[in-house]
Amino acid sequence: MSLKAISVLLVALLLVGGGVAFYLAGQEPGPLLTVRQPTAVGGGQFTLELSVDSDGTRLSRAEARLEQSGLQFPLFSLSEPGDAQFVQENPGRMRITRVVATGTLKGLREGPARVAVTAAHPVLFGVRQVESTVSRDVRVRLTPPRLSVASTRHYVNLGGAELVVYRVSPPDVASGVQVGERYYPGFAASGVGGAIASGPGLRLAFFALLFDQDAKTPIRVVARDEAGNSTSVNLTHTILPGTFAESRVPVDDRFLRRVVGPILKATPDLKLPDATPADRLAAFLVINGELRRKNSSQIEAIGHDTVPEMLWRRPFRRLGRAKPEAAFADHRTYMYDGGEIDQQVHLGADLASTRRAPVTAANTGRVLFAAYLGIYGNCVIIDHGMGVQSLYAHLSTVDVDQGDRVLRGETIGRTGTTGLAGGDHLHFTVLVAGRPVDPIEWWDPHWIQDRIDLKLAEAGIVAGAPKVDAPKPSARKAPRVAPKPKPTRRAPATGRGRR
Repeated sequence: MSLKAISVLLVALLLVGGGVAFYLAGQEPGPLLTVRQPTAVGGGQFTLELSVDSDGTRLSRAEARLEQSGLQFPLFSLSEPGDAQFVQENPGRMRITRVVATGTLKGLREGPARVAVTAAHPVLFGVRQVESTVSRDVRVRLTPPRLSVASTRHYVNLGGAELVVYRVSPPDVASGVQVGERYYPGFAASGVGGAIASGPGLRLAFFALLFDQDAKTPIRVVARDEAGNSTSVNLTHTILPGTFAESRVPVDDRFLRRVVGPILKATPDLKLPDATPADRLAAFLVINGELRRKNSSQIEAIGHDTVPEMLWRRPFRRLGRAKPEAAFADHRTYMYDGGEIDQQVHLGADLASTRRAPVTAANTGRVLFAAYLGIYGNCVIIDHGMGVQSLYAHLSTVDVDQGDRVLRGETIGRTGTTGLAGGDHLHFTVLVAGRPVDPIEWWDPHWIQDRIDLKLAEAGIVAGAPKVDAPKPSARKAPRVAPKPKPTRRAPATGRGRR
């Protein structure tokens, strides 16, 4: 073979090899793109957030746009980044963020749209570019939701609860009541059952003015859509101020010996000594303060687990033939050896009957919690729907399990002395969105009628038939003893209801 022929062959091989390499390079994946935000586009502004994985290779091109009905609205370009923010999350991944004013997207309309992102990086020593494209469907909402209050005569007791009925449009937005910094979600009126005179936008929200909130705390009905558009209306209401009892609670070594050890054993994360009286007193102060606050946070978190239906119809049941020992929001000063050692607020009603008296469900619902809970000892929390729950503490036995459906009047346990209890009694409270309110309202048939039933009626909501109040005897569970310390006899009167 002549030299010329060999040269031609080599050139041909190089061309073929180069063509193959060029082709194979084009088969390599482009940058990995993820659209983190937005999920919806609002009327004010929205955030564009992208992550780009390019295996450490420098991007040659990156751009994002909003597409709607054949129109394209540029959101970002690597060549003209403007005010975009860049964060190198790791050697191969970059996060790009830019706030976009919706008003700059001229011609954008309400309705569906799509965010599309394209990026490219070089391969084959920069001879070729490979690119990838990803998109996300979004909804454009340019106007805020509309709200109107349907119910009237809103009277709120300090430390108590109230109901508001309102309309929201569009009906699929999140809405509820804002009381200062506390939020209470609203629920579709269809969850009451029965007939509803108005459309799908009718909502109910139970809310509270907590014992430690100011009477001038603003109360507003609020709504916010997925695009961030929000609106609110002030709720016309009357605050009924009240006063709360103050009491002194004696603490002695006998009480400390009985309660501190079992609570520490059941709460190992506290890791406190329980040996000498001084140790026990120090442990008690941590239990009465730090553990109390932790338990309150746990209860509030549990309160978020609620069904969107009203599972009850009648007033809540009170522990039968029981003597009240402490009222809601009793401000307590704890005394030891003649001196003040602590101050706390009692957020429930203490009721004492006979030792190990049967405790029944205050109303129909489902069991959210049935276990040991710090200062509350053996505790049951029942969800009654739409953010309303009831709590039963210090039980000696628990006869239900988490997830059980219970009926009004069904036995769920027996009174006891578990947790931070001075004697055999039931600590009972009602929770709204996990926050304790005065249970005396919920026991009162007139309060139920005035504050709930009449509001439903004036809004055109006809509640469904009441639930069955009591289970058949055969349906009741056999009592079970909770796996916690055995109850002791009731302490002297000076220590009853201590928690």
